This record gives sequence, C-alpha cells and structure tokens, in this order.
Amino acid sequence: MILDEIAKSAKRRVEAEKKRISCREMKVLAGKKAEAEQEGAKGGFDFPFEKALRGEDISFICEVKKASPSKGVIAEHFPYLEIAKEYEQAGAAAISCLTEPEYFLGQDRYLEEIAGRVKIPVLRKDFTVDSYQIYEAKVLGADAVLLICAILSEEQIRESIRIADSLGLSALVEAHDEQEIVKALSCGARILGVNNRNLKDFTVHVENSLELRRYVPGDILFVAESGIRTAEDIEKLRQGNVQAVLIGETLMRCRDKKAMLEELRGKKGFCG
Repeated sequence: MILDEIAKSAKRRVEAEKKRISCREMKVLAGKKAEAEQEGAKGGFDFPFEKALRGEDISFICEVKKASPSKGVIAEHFPYLEIAKEYEQAGAAAISCLTEPEYFLGQDRYLEEIAGRVKIPVLRKDFTVDSYQIYEAKVLGADAVLLICAILSEEQIRESIRIADSLGLSALVEAHDEQEIVKALSCGARILGVNNRNLKDFTVHVENSLELRRYVPGDILFVAESGIRTAEDIEKLRQGNVQAVLIGETLMRCRDKKAMLEELRGKKGFCG
C-alpha cells in the first residue's frame, strides 16, 4: 500500500537526517526557538494555527504542492514563494507546505522560506513517523505539524501532541474513519482533519467529512481535506459545521488563485 511505502521512506529519511544533525542538537535548536517565542509572548504560546482556523466563516488552508503519488507532477512551474504570497493576499487562513521529497517532490527549504516570508501560519505537511520531525518542523519555522492516525500508534500520537505543545506547535491529527477519529480524540487532538482521500488506494469521497463530522465534539476544530473542488462542495461543508478546509490540487492547477478562492467561497471569480 502506498501509505506504508511513504512511511517507510520517511523513516529512512529521518535516519539520514539524524546523521547530519543529531537528535540532541535538533532538540536544542527547537528549544531555543520555542523559548524565544515564549519570551516574546510573555511566557506562553498563542498557537497561531489554531487561532487562524477559528474564523466566523469556513477557513481555508491553502497548499503549496508540486506533485502527488496519485497525480504525478501537478505544477511543472513551481514558484513556491509567489504561490504562498498569493494565497496570503487572497485571504487564506493558513498555508500547508509539502516537505516530503520522494512522492510529493517537497523540500524542507520550501517551508523554511515560506514561513519567513508570510505572516499567516504554516503547516508542515509531511509523514511524521519520528518525534525528530516535530523538533525539525519547529526549527524550519512551522506553526503546525501533521499526525496521521493510520501510521501512528495511540502512544505515538499522544507523545507527538505533547512535544508539539511544548514547542508551541499545533497538531493537525488526520483520520479516515470512525475508528481513527476515536483514536485521535482519545489522544487529546484539538484539531481533527478528515482526509476524503483514502491513502491506501487514493479514491476520493468528499462526503466522508460530512459523514464523520457527527463523531467529533463541537469544541474540536474540524478540517475537511482533499477532493474539494467547487463552491458547492464548500457550501455543503459549511452547512455541515466544518470549520476549515485544506485544498491543494484545485488551487495548484489554477492560474488565478485569488479568483479561485473567491469562487470557492461563493463569490464571483474565474480560474484562468
């Protein structure tokens, strides 16, 4: 299954990174960055990713993504900084940046450079299989990390959320079915994402989010991910009390991203 292959690849990548920068050194670097933020915030973290998703209307997490295993290369021309700035100017609540290099052609430097150029929060979209990646995300400038229930045990999710909290990072915990939602909630997830794409066979059903919404308490931020293409999709999710959507391919394939976001929100727009 493709998800297992990506997870194995991530484990190999982490082991290689540990030889370049040790676990101890990465923890120190992340700790220093977190301490500096705490001092600036008068002793506490404000978790900007979570704050950004608590808007009056449905919030948009817009993804910077060059490729995917199911679609291949999505954007031959990939001015990632320009794309991120365009998302910000178009009113995105946050940005999701792929850093997985083998299957999504992402790079850590994309995240680092984007985080340094935009004022809205940035999610590190990767396959977290080791706590090392959470410390690394902090050092790169991320405001949030992705935790996928399908590749992590309850103990791993719980510990990952604890580490993320200690660094001022939010954790978007991703589930695909009712069982994984129960797993995420039992681990203390504050942001729960339902991926409409089955990462085992890559089929997509937008209704998956609506069907699973009832299992998530109202005080937990609920994010619908993948396969969202039209204003009608957004309206269904809005009516279903979904607080945020994560959209990648639909925006990456559109030349005028601002117009596309307006269209998705239900405003007049044109994707040229």
